[in-house]
Amino acid sequence: MSERKRESSSQSKYSSKRSKYEQDSPSEESDYEPYIPLKERRKQKLQKLGRLGAVLQEKKAADKYKSSTDVESDECEDDFGRKNNVSLLDQHNELKKKAEARKESALEKQLKEEEKILESVAEKRALMGVAELARGIQYQQPIKTGWKPPRYILAMTEKRHERVRKKYRILVEGEDIIPPIKTFREMKFPKGIIKGLKKKGITKPTPIQMQGLPAVLSGRDMIGIAFTGSGKTLVFVLPIIMFSMEQEVKLPFIQEEGPYGLIICPSRELAKQTYEILCYYGQCLTKEGFPSLRCCLCIGGTPVRDQLDIIKKGVHLMVATPGRLMDMLDKKMVNLKVCRYLCLDEADRMIDMGFEEDVRTIFSYFKGQRQTLLFSATMPKKIQNFARSALVKPVTVNVGRAGAASADVIQEVEYVKQEAKIVHLLDTLTKTPPPVLIFAEKKQDVDAIHEYLLLKNVEAVAIHGGKDQEERSRAVEAFRKGEKDVLVATDVASKGLDFENIQHVINYDMPEDIENYVHRIGRTGRSGKKGIATTFINKACDESVLLDMKHLLMEAKQKVPPFLAALQSENEKYLDLGDERGCSYCGGLGHRITDCPKLEAMQNKQASNIGRRDYLANNSADW
Repeated sequence: MSERKRESSSQSKYSSKRSKYEQDSPSEESDYEPYIPLKERRKQKLQKLGRLGAVLQEKKAADKYKSSTDVESDECEDDFGRKNNVSLLDQHNELKKKAEARKESALEKQLKEEEKILESVAEKRALMGVAELARGIQYQQPIKTGWKPPRYILAMTEKRHERVRKKYRILVEGEDIIPPIKTFREMKFPKGIIKGLKKKGITKPTPIQMQGLPAVLSGRDMIGIAFTGSGKTLVFVLPIIMFSMEQEVKLPFIQEEGPYGLIICPSRELAKQTYEILCYYGQCLTKEGFPSLRCCLCIGGTPVRDQLDIIKKGVHLMVATPGRLMDMLDKKMVNLKVCRYLCLDEADRMIDMGFEEDVRTIFSYFKGQRQTLLFSATMPKKIQNFARSALVKPVTVNVGRAGAASADVIQEVEYVKQEAKIVHLLDTLTKTPPPVLIFAEKKQDVDAIHEYLLLKNVEAVAIHGGKDQEERSRAVEAFRKGEKDVLVATDVASKGLDFENIQHVINYDMPEDIENYVHRIGRTGRSGKKGIATTFINKACDESVLLDMKHLLMEAKQKVPPFLAALQSENEKYLDLGDERGCSYCGGLGHRITDCPKLEAMQNKQASNIGRRDYLANNSADW
């Protein structure tokens, strides 16, 4: 009892103390603030600043727009952004459309940039004679001739003509295009010409001849583009013979009159070859009772006296290289008063690289309208557009892509170290029987290869620009006749020359320009025959040229070696933009005009010349 009283008294004492302590001591819980999350605090802050209403309205509007678009498209997305109510195929198509739209905008941007570059490098003056430009002379209509296609061909529908062009892959541009003709007899050539063609094994025209010959015979100005060995030479040789014969029959040429037709070639060897073709078909007509035609060859390295003797008698046809022709015109040994037919063979080489002024100078010696023809296997768009300014209502005949390699040439590319080239050359020569053509970039290399082959008892001859004309002519003649098995040459032998039965062309080194490569390998695989072209490359080769070569091989469906396939250009996706493939300045397939090394080199050359002119002008002022 006493214990219970004690416990109760102690408890009451303790509770009275606790209550007293609670009353006297300040309570911590009275000042305590509950924890407010960060999100709530920001919300309160925004409310105080008065911005919460605006934010809520924006969010509500966004939610409303999203819900409305979802209702319209009947689509909804899960947590990973995938659409639940749309099939995977539809989603793929939608993504593809968006990608294509982005790609199109990038392509448009690239094309606009290229157009600006082309416009900046385009020649502002027309490719016409200086006198014509000064007087503002412009011819509106092409020259009229007495030739017309057979009536039954003219009576055929345009659909028939298009079918023929499509069958033979002939692309034509221009106004009032003459229909293609599939036989020489329908082109109204005399028996002498047809017999001469048969002797050469030519029984039917090639695609470039089907469309080109009727166009030239009817008096039209023309740009002819076709791969090497396709028969371009006959397209301008046969009409010039017929026109000159027509003039001679109507009114014979007197002393110092002529020429009526002029053909300009970039190299002496090509000029001589064209001259021999003219003489051959002229003689074919003479055998059939026609008057004889006098032809003249005006090239450097030969006596001027021999050429003047023919000119004094009156000359119908003249084949010339630019240097000798300009010299003779300047010295008034030749005049072009009655000349009405002009052909530039391998025209891109004569117009390109600053030769325009020389062409204009030659044009200035003409006293009337002329029929102008431009031919080449490689003619980029830039050259075509520029050349059109010299032509009257021109017809462009294109068989295949300008600058494309012949499909009859098997292209083989081998990686050979620089020091091993000369030894590897002997093994490569054994691939095919002779005759074989070997090309090198430098004259020293040509001489070194020639000497090495002679030491190895190989019957070889060599030509390059450092040799005199007589030695060059002897070498080419011996190779043509089969007396020598191998011809070693620089690019002087790469353009236009036609050697029979060449089965193999070896490029000892890769040329600096892809156009030269196309011309080189075009010496084989001609007139429908097959041929092989072997090219040695190594690390010394320019990567931009190798890229062009890679895409050229791909275009011709040839085997691309691994070391070429591994090369990639920075703008690989832009190499094929619509109708315009590769570079529109030089025609290379491995780059665009924005990365053109040839254009860059030309601009650097111009810049250095400008600097030099300024320096000389300042110095002359000081003097």
